[in-house]
Amino acid sequence: MIDAPLPDRDAWVLLFSNNSLPVLRATRRRLDEMRANLDTLDARELAQLILRDPIMTVRVLAYIQPFRGRSLQHDIATIAGAVMMSGLLPFFRRFDALPTIENTLHGYDPHALLGVLHIIRRAQRAADYAQDWAIWRHDMNLEEVRIAALLHDLAEILVWCFAPALGLRILALLQANPGMRSADAQQQVLGLTFQEIQLALCKVWHLPELLSLLIDDSQSDSPRVRNVSLAVRLARHSAQGWDDPALPDDYRDIGDLLNLNPEATRQHLGVPTRNTGDQPQ
Repeated sequence: MIDAPLPDRDAWVLLFSNNSLPVLRATRRRLDEMRANLDTLDARELAQLILRDPIMTVRVLAYIQPFRGRSLQHDIATIAGAVMMSGLLPFFRRFDALPTIENTLHGYDPHALLGVLHIIRRAQRAADYAQDWAIWRHDMNLEEVRIAALLHDLAEILVWCFAPALGLRILALLQANPGMRSADAQQQVLGLTFQEIQLALCKVWHLPELLSLLIDDSQSDSPRVRNVSLAVRLARHSAQGWDDPALPDDYRDIGDLLNLNPEATRQHLGVPTRNTGDQPQ
């Protein structure tokens, strides 16, 4: 476990590259069940499992890169298609005995595990929002958008897994300063931001270029990037309920993306009519 900030972005990339990345315990358990029933396994069901776990998704993306055909129109092949192309047996051999996040953080401050699971749940909800809006917008490749939203905060998840003390320090700083921007807290504790680490990981791990584009909030002129960034924003702002003061701006911007007025946007999102402070489902 890392207790102090590393000197630069490259050091973080090296840390994550030299260690086996842990997946959710539920992912490993379900993969073990699927491995025992390969004859009846549905590749779509396998893909759905992968696309609920950010770290498993990035591991599979790196694994399938050699199997991408040059004739593919899109840079990211579908997970199910790529797994079938590689073969189920080689896939399960490659991803045998995976480390888990729960075991990695066992014996550490329990708030660290709660923290990383909270971020992963937020990423899952962002991916669900992004996919729903991509369908609404008739996007030609839903999976690209879903993956980008799911992995938007991958570096944050990895920092919590390998340097939980620093993740807890960033969280404490934000809680003590409610108006503080997350990027400022990251800069103060780490000396750089999660997105800087993330974009470097995309390059070093040879992840698809389109993924780098879709997680780069500075490319906000692209409707697909707005789709992803707004999904991430909504998941973040609604994580503790529907009373965050930033949500009205989110409804307006999401409405602009989907060509809906703010009230129709709220209805589409299933926002409670009255502000009850309920947790989003």
